[in-house]
Amino acid sequence: SLTSRVDKTSYFSNGFSYHFQSECRYSSEDLKDLEYISRYIYNKLEYIRYNSTLNKFIGYTEHGVKNAERFNKDGSADQAHTDVDGYCRHNAELYFKNILWHTVEPSVEVLSVKSGSQRHSTMLVCSAYDFYPEGIKLTWLRDGKEVKTDVTSTEELYDGDWYHQIHSYLELTPTSGETIACQVEHSSLPKPKIYNWDPSMSDGDRNKVIIGTSGLVLGLILSLAGVIYYKKKSTGDN
Repeated sequence: SLTSRVDKTSYFSNGFSYHFQSECRYSSEDLKDLEYISRYIYNKLEYIRYNSTLNKFIGYTEHGVKNAERFNKDGSADQAHTDVDGYCRHNAELYFKNILWHTVEPSVEVLSVKSGSQRHSTMLVCSAYDFYPEGIKLTWLRDGKEVKTDVTSTEELYDGDWYHQIHSYLELTPTSGETIACQVEHSSLPKPKIYNWDPSMSDGDRNKVIIGTSGLVLGLILSLAGVIYYKKKSTGDN
């Protein structure tokens, strides 16, 4: 279930506070169970609440019970009920459209980054950048058949701007005439997309990937070093 909430608190000079809280609750994308709740809280004690499912105010203190009875008779409950569509449904639909349903197709490169190990002559990298949301699958194909050995991958890396990236490596000794490809599966794609490796890729393009990957690794190392230094410093101060 999902709950979105808006809070508003007013403080008074004598130390008292008044808090108003609006909640929109729903558990399905069709919003059939959409519910609007508004809470009225004085000095951390909830004294009255509106519930759209019941379409009435409920009092929790003597003062709250009296006001709930008055609000339910004077039409305030029906007025509050309009927020189910005017406030909750409108914002929930925007949330689904712009966040839950929003997808961005990854930019993908398949390149040779360096010579392989003693067992293989070549190492390839399949890099997927700037995709959203997380949850992606990279599969190496050799003449259309999945390759499961000599494959390593990074975790999905969060870029800090909603987007993600991931890198998968394959060590192999290519043979003449065969096709090496990276298959990408992601929610932004209606079906898996295949990217072929071009053995004629220039050294310049190859070096771009090497520099980019090295920069990423260096950034992670520096971030980790900063965390370790901060923790040590904090421990020393204590």
